[in-house]
Amino acid sequence: METNKDDDYIVIKAKENGVQVIGLTRGQDTKFHHTEKLDKGEVLIAQFTNHTSAVKIRGKAEVLTKHGKVESES
Repeated sequence: METNKDDDYIVIKAKENGVQVIGLTRGQDTKFHHTEKLDKGEVLIAQFTNHTSAVKIRGKAEVLTKHGKVESES
């Protein structure tokens, strides 16, 4: 996998058990390409790459990016 030093990273911290983090592909057809399940207190560091254009989060989690902090509610 080719990456660039300027690729963006996000940090996701689960606020409850069973938080799902889903990576979505780039391109004409957006598809799920990776799924992780986090339990309360677990942290995942994710990177946007040439293949990953978006991340979907299901469950209560704290998300840290270079743009600030966001909390998902469900």
